[in-house]
Amino acid sequence: MEIHELNHLLGNVDIYLLDQILKGRFSKDMKILDAGCGEGRNAVYFIQKGYQIFGIDPNELAIQYCRYLSKSLNSTFDIHRFQVGQLEEIPFHSNAFDAVICSAVLHFAEDVDNFWEMIQEIHRVLKPKGVFWFRMTTAFGGILDESTHLGNGKYGLPDGTERFLFLPEYVDKLAKIGFSSLESLKTVLIPHQREMGVFCLEKTH
Repeated sequence: MEIHELNHLLGNVDIYLLDQILKGRFSKDMKILDAGCGEGRNAVYFIQKGYQIFGIDPNELAIQYCRYLSKSLNSTFDIHRFQVGQLEEIPFHSNAFDAVICSAVLHFAEDVDNFWEMIQEIHRVLKPKGVFWFRMTTAFGGILDESTHLGNGKYGLPDGTERFLFLPEYVDKLAKIGFSSLESLKTVLIPHQREMGVFCLEKTH
């Protein structure tokens, strides 16, 4: 397959999500929610290949774009699978999804309470044994030494951005909520800028 064909098939997919796709983590009988889908960069492959992909985002223009994109990629796709909604109040019923993906969204939490509110909502809409994959800024590799604590779990990072950081002690709380790891946590430290972590979890209870 040529590079332009790969680009068309995959779009601008998160490389760490592509890793899970290549491992066979998702199947076409699964209902998958892209929580904070934006303009659909991580949905392109799923749409084209007939997966049951859904998406929410608080930005109405982004959802309109997702609906246009999905129809242009797959004429039979139900565009109303993309809905305006926030992670604090996901507009789907409990146990609705087999998997939730959430790329570079949770680190925009307003504070610690808001972060766990979003995590609890994702837990609610996942079925038992459902997969929760997410990527966000983390603090496992010494980045805190170069960051400014702004309060309520948010930090000023060396790259000039302000982000909520996932701290090492939060791992135990994920377990108490009802998640266990399907893979070891992975983090990538960009020296003197930021650190990003990738989590692949299963809903246990």
